[in-house]
Amino acid sequence: MSTLQVELVAADRKVWEGEADMVIARTVDGELGILPGHTPLLGVLVEGEVRIKSGEGSQTASIDGGFLSVDRDKVIIVAEAVDASNFTA
Repeated sequence: MSTLQVELVAADRKVWEGEADMVIARTVDGELGILPGHTPLLGVLVEGEVRIKSGEGSQTASIDGGFLSVDRDKVIIVAEAVDASNFTA
């Protein structure tokens, strides 16, 4: 099964990078679920949670809004501030 390559980036540092089966985030247009094979996308994120799901479970980060880019199974989330204190490496 194909996976997503995900980068979670705050304004001052890369917070997390890894593989995922699904990424869920809230944009100005509503909640969005990204799976492998998703069409290219650039979205504006609102303040809230980003959920990253993989075979090991689900991890959640709080963000203060930002941008989400999807292209060729790579998801990049850039936010001004990210709280991913519960993330594992």
